[in-house]
Amino acid sequence: MSALLTPDVCVVGGGSAGLVVAAGAAQLGLDVVLVERALMGGDCLNFGCVPSKALIAAAKAAQAQRDGAPFGIAPVEPAVDFGRVMDHVAEVIAAIAPNDSVERFEKLGVRVLKEQARFTGRRELAAGPHRIVSRRIVLATGSRPVAPPIAGLADVLYLTNETVFANRLLPPHLIVIGGGPIGLEMAQAHRRLGARVTVLEVATFLAKDDPELAAIVLARLADEGVALRDRIKIERVEPTASGVAVILDGGERLEGSHLLVAAGRAPVLDGLDLDAAGVAHTKRGITVDASLRTSNRNVWAIGDCNGLYAFTHMAGYEASLFIRSALFRAPGRLDSAIVPWATYTDPELAQVGLSEREARQRHGDAVKVLRWKLADNDRAQTERATAGMVKAITDRRGRILGAAIAAPQAGELIQPWCLAIAKRLKIAALASFLPPYPTLGEASKRAAGSYYTDTLFGPRTRRLVRLLARLPVF
Repeated sequence: MSALLTPDVCVVGGGSAGLVVAAGAAQLGLDVVLVERALMGGDCLNFGCVPSKALIAAAKAAQAQRDGAPFGIAPVEPAVDFGRVMDHVAEVIAAIAPNDSVERFEKLGVRVLKEQARFTGRRELAAGPHRIVSRRIVLATGSRPVAPPIAGLADVLYLTNETVFANRLLPPHLIVIGGGPIGLEMAQAHRRLGARVTVLEVATFLAKDDPELAAIVLARLADEGVALRDRIKIERVEPTASGVAVILDGGERLEGSHLLVAAGRAPVLDGLDLDAAGVAHTKRGITVDASLRTSNRNVWAIGDCNGLYAFTHMAGYEASLFIRSALFRAPGRLDSAIVPWATYTDPELAQVGLSEREARQRHGDAVKVLRWKLADNDRAQTERATAGMVKAITDRRGRILGAAIAAPQAGELIQPWCLAIAKRLKIAALASFLPPYPTLGEASKRAAGSYYTDTLFGPRTRRLVRLLARLPVF
């Protein structure tokens, strides 16, 4: 006999978005049921952000041994124990996992069901032996990697972000299909750990980022020995005795030991029976309005499953919007203008707001582009990390439209710009703050200050200063 549960909030999916809703609602005193069919923590903890950054950290440590010459330290080729590297990755996941565990959420008062959820009505779900009826159902089922339609791909063993961290043997030659953030992060990390790496992209690398700054990142990868091939067409893939072969249009044959496919993601919607609840959806995700409500007024969709933004920080942000609008009945609408993202290559690449191209499409020539190169930053010079730039876009009144940074720790350096855009600050705010010296963060102040260069040092200001200089000293 099925057990009836009638929570105030039912959350489907125990990844980044779902856990924020479950924890928040429970701590606000509501009765919460969380249904998760697989791993708590979702993609970010188990297959995404956490393991990838752990691998990148190991690769950075290896690369540091090669890069000592400018500092008077003899460079050496690191002795990499790839299995131990993967142990490090697993240890990091294990250290963070308790924060997302069933035990923690049960202590918060959340009822956790390790089952597949399936709609049986507009407000009803079945989860194993349980029947759930709730006025507020939050779908947070995440996304998964998808394989592009390449002939022969189904006949070879290939890696995705869900399997690459289980590989304990350093690939002699890793071929990566996909030149976005995941593909390039994994390409550089594996190259630094000793693998030969080739990246194939049918369009352009880092297509969503500012091309001027993306070029800085791509140049670094090429300098480190990553073979980058864009605007290519893959004819087919076939297995070989030593791994895999990728045949390009025209007959060129590339052979590798391992193949990593990082060419896109799709929402996880299977098994939900969304139609039974009247929840509209497409292959891109669940259709939502600006408050993340679906076509069923009792159902919300947050995180990757709505197809809007596949970022962990956006999952948390969207979860907070649900809590604000659905639980506190306060206005809460998704603001696309404040969305930041970062690619954790070395140098990192981060952006918030509009790119230069997008700004010109919306505002025409009434935009101002501000730049400050890391070569003109003293801290960057001390660390011999001068390949990079801060770039900001404003309108004619000094309103910040967007910013992008290519630099070490760009994901950290972009944060003042995130705050400025979220709070609708003008460029004067970033031109007038006082950063400590010497820091990479000074480059943001310098870029912002360049907005005033023509006016401050122009002929009218010079005439005014000469006039004031004639006045008596007081």
